[in-house]
Amino acid sequence: MASDRIFGLITLITAVAYIAAATQIQTNFFSGEYLPKLFPILIGSVAAICSLIIIFKPDPEPDWPASWTWVSMAIAVFVLAVYAVMLKPLGFLLPTAIAAGILSYQISFRPFPSVLSGIGLSIGLLILFKYALGLGNIVAYRIPTPAKLWDAFAILIPFVGGH
Repeated sequence: MASDRIFGLITLITAVAYIAAATQIQTNFFSGEYLPKLFPILIGSVAAICSLIIIFKPDPEPDWPASWTWVSMAIAVFVLAVYAVMLKPLGFLLPTAIAAGILSYQISFRPFPSVLSGIGLSIGLLILFKYALGLGNIVAYRIPTPAKLWDAFAILIPFVGGH
């Protein structure tokens, strides 16, 4: 119950800050361009209403997951962060296959099907994005230099990267 109220309060503060930031967007009301400001304000308002519901009507005390679940989530976050920065130097296929394979292995601890699902997802998504949806700016693969790999990975290290 207390954890819901804490989460609701943090969400409410974030929603109010989001609305305040959205009001700073410069728009011209007379030209009809008010959506860039209105849409974020609506999202922040819905988040604020939801957080108030969480604060005033919390659920009973939750059963928190076991410690291994937290480790698994941390691994998934790390894999996705590395995936995001490796897309540019390595292209789409290799980072997607590795990330999907690792995440698939976390779901079911079977190595061979995880490798196959990583490869299949990588190729399938490339075909979907590049050819079916026509997103032509996707590069399938690149051969990186060590300097480009370090520049990409350094983004994840505080005070070293940060482009």
